[in-house]
Amino acid sequence: MDPIPEMLVPTIRARTWARIVRAAFLRGEFILSSGRRSSYYVDKYLFETQPDLLRDVARLLARMLPAGTSRLAGPALGGVPLATAVALETGLPFVIVRPQTKDHGTARAIEGRLEAGDRVVVLEDVVTTGAQAIRASRAVEAAGAQVLSILAVVDRREGGREGIEAAGYQFEALYDVGEWSLEGARAQDPPAGRGG
Repeated sequence: MDPIPEMLVPTIRARTWARIVRAAFLRGEFILSSGRRSSYYVDKYLFETQPDLLRDVARLLARMLPAGTSRLAGPALGGVPLATAVALETGLPFVIVRPQTKDHGTARAIEGRLEAGDRVVVLEDVVTTGAQAIRASRAVEAAGAQVLSILAVVDRREGGREGIEAAGYQFEALYDVGEWSLEGARAQDPPAGRGG
């Protein structure tokens, strides 16, 4: 696909944010995967499973990739659709980073081909504390690759950036909730057993 013309980026970015908010921001009382309580929840699966919205997110993320990126990494589960979409947008190969090593089959923590010396960008959906992105980045480094950056779609602005940078990684988010309006988020009861 053709890259987004520079003059259209601000407009497309703003429209994509508004669509993410309408699709995936829920108001209510939620417990996040970090254990924290929140008055809103970003249901990443609601924006990652809409092809037109995921495509626009991927096009915007592709513009943020550092020069020299040779591979993408998507932490399971939410980072996998992002890595797939950005790979289709850019032609870059990707790997999937499991939360833990499998105890069956190949017993791998990383699925796909990762070569020593690869220059990798880890793609994350929503960052709260940054713990999952850090874990995935460490797994990539343990396999001999270099992590250039962690890119997120949404930074909840709850310490994730600070945690990621303190761990020694570059971090960028397409959207920081402190800088964008949440107008259009809908009220909804929290899904049973889900946090994020």
